Amino acid sequence: MVFLRIFRESFLFAIHALKVNRLRTFLSLLGVTIGILTIVAVFTLVDSLERNIRSSVESLGSNVVYIQKWPWGGGSGEYKWWKYFQRPEPNFYEMEKLEERLTTVQDIAFLFGVNQTLKYGLNSVERANVMCVSHHYNNIWDYKIEKGRYFSELESQRGRPIAILGADVADGLYGSIDPIGREFSVLGRKLRVIGVMEKQGKSLVGNDVDGSILVPIKYVGNLMSLKNQDGGTIMAAAKPNVEMSAMKDEIIGTMRAIRRLKPKAEDNFALNEISMISNNLDAFFASIGFGGLVLGGFSILVGGFGIANIMFVSVKERTNQIGIQMSLGARRSFILSQFLLESVILCLLGGSVGIALVYGGQLSLPLIIEDLDFDIQISMKNVIQGLAISVIIGLVSGFMPALNASRLDPVEAIRSGQ
Repeated sequence: MVFLRIFRESFLFAIHALKVNRLRTFLSLLGVTIGILTIVAVFTLVDSLERNIRSSVESLGSNVVYIQKWPWGGGSGEYKWWKYFQRPEPNFYEMEKLEERLTTVQDIAFLFGVNQTLKYGLNSVERANVMCVSHHYNNIWDYKIEKGRYFSELESQRGRPIAILGADVADGLYGSIDPIGREFSVLGRKLRVIGVMEKQGKSLVGNDVDGSILVPIKYVGNLMSLKNQDGGTIMAAAKPNVEMSAMKDEIIGTMRAIRRLKPKAEDNFALNEISMISNNLDAFFASIGFGGLVLGGFSILVGGFGIANIMFVSVKERTNQIGIQMSLGARRSFILSQFLLESVILCLLGGSVGIALVYGGQLSLPLIIEDLDFDIQISMKNVIQGLAISVIIGLVSGFMPALNASRLDPVEAIRSGQ
């Protein structure tokens, strides 16, 4: 009860001191506000970036292996691009042979993409990503079809001239018209629309579903060779309860047999999986977080020095008042807590304003940038971190001025005001 009474009285004295010196309080708040605004904004942006990128990466499939010409990243060693450049591209026929032989794989599909101009009447969509896919592609990448349907197995096998449109492509070609059953042209050839994918927004890993269309790979095979297409990718999803390492071992052995590689020859293909990206992301975001902490730390340091300077001035101005309080029986702990609370309240007010500004920026940014696909959201963790840093800065900045105030001699303090 005694502690609570001392705390309450110290709190009231601190509030009164802040109200009396409003201009000084405002200037002190400004420094802390800028510091907390900087550090919370940096933490919020880093956390939002990490959340969005990890969400985009997870959409690639945690149980999927991508058989490609180029490995993702360089790992811990040297990235030997000159060797990778000489490798052959994975092709559709290799995918068919893998599908026949692999026992650990549930679904396997082939994909390659080309950018082409699509036309319907006077409307056109330039540089649309035409994704040429095998039939089981939708089992690995589960795109939601908003209108229409996916390819039937017979349509995929016979290479029918049909397509499924991304949301932006459908809007660019047909606007408010229902595209299902209508035809558009690519390189002078007609394709009939059988489906439209649900709008997803742009992925931070470069996957733009809305600006893409899907066509059966065998339809493209009727027009051109499916060997050595740039960017060809074979995707294999593991069966339930099958370890990724077991599936990868089987894929490596089968691919080497298909390509007739000698026992001592190096693999001329790469097996990529999401764990490679995730491991690199951990180190990447740890570095960004540390950089943000350093940047915000300097801003907080400046604000802390400002608070300490103001508190020293406050102690100097109120020396006579401190002497009177102590002569009337106020303990040194009461004087110490009074100035410490004043410093903490200053920092908390400044920190709260800084957090409110970050929250306001989060709400207003999508209104300013209409096509913003990046989801920025201040989390409760960021708020708690900002307030905790404010309290710590208040305690550190106000400790020495408060300690000096509590050590004043009552007689000398009273005389200083005369």
